[in-house]
Amino acid sequence: MKRLFFLVLGLLLTQLTVAQDKYFDSNGVSIHYIDQGAGVPIVLVHGRGGSLQGWIDNGVLPNLAKDYRVIAFDLRGHGLSAKPHTQQQYGKEMALDIIRLMDHLGIDKAHIIGYSPGANIVAQLLVLHPERFITATLGGSAGRFRWTANDDEIVEREASETERLGFSPSFDIRISPPNTVKATDEEIKKRSAAALVNPAGDRFAMAAIIRSSRDQIISPEQAAAVKVPTLGIAGSKDTFLSKLQDLKQLRPGLQLVIVENGTHAGEGDTRKRPEFIAAIRQFIASNTQAPLK
Repeated sequence: MKRLFFLVLGLLLTQLTVAQDKYFDSNGVSIHYIDQGAGVPIVLVHGRGGSLQGWIDNGVLPNLAKDYRVIAFDLRGHGLSAKPHTQQQYGKEMALDIIRLMDHLGIDKAHIIGYSPGANIVAQLLVLHPERFITATLGGSAGRFRWTANDDEIVEREASETERLGFSPSFDIRISPPNTVKATDEEIKKRSAAALVNPAGDRFAMAAIIRSSRDQIISPEQAAAVKVPTLGIAGSKDTFLSKLQDLKQLRPGLQLVIVENGTHAGEGDTRKRPEFIAAIRQFIASNTQAPLK
């Protein structure tokens, strides 16, 4: 009887989650989102190759939804959102999708949390539309404000690998802690075979996203001038921690939290550490006023 009860409960919870799936048209592109909880709104922005499901799996969304209205969505090119193949459909458009979603939901201002490339999108939004955000959290990245010719080479290499293999081994290396053992040719081959048949992925859309990175560049001066209260959070073993430390030099008002032994992804993923959600909750609770204009 107890087993039957939990089975029925599981089915009901599954149906509830499905019922909450929603879509809206963002300048001709269908965007999938969910809207849970009540109170002051928080928008969650996932990273490259992820989806809103990641915020559920790592516990961030259900935790925040206890006390806030939480909106999570699949970035265009990801999850259940539409996946255009042209580079022009990404870049800055990925940031503007968030403003359009907030407009669609009648939200004037919100807290916003981004992770990895999602944090780069948030950093650009703080330049484009700072008036729409109460606070911002940049997890695992700090925005594209130190762009060099080497970044152009990285982008093209990772985009080309993604088109060919369905994923980028070079990107995996970039986000892995130092001294991580490099994947063997056989491991890459097996992962590629799985990626190329994965119906949830679209390698050509992902390659277009990667190549659109230049359209998300902000200047150091713009990054330094942001007045929205901002939290930076990364693991001590995150290879992108230095980017947040650079931003801290530009913008001393940035609150920086370093999670000891946290990594960008995989085992030790900072997002799954209790310090991650604790830092976000404390930061949001201590910044209830609207941002300076």
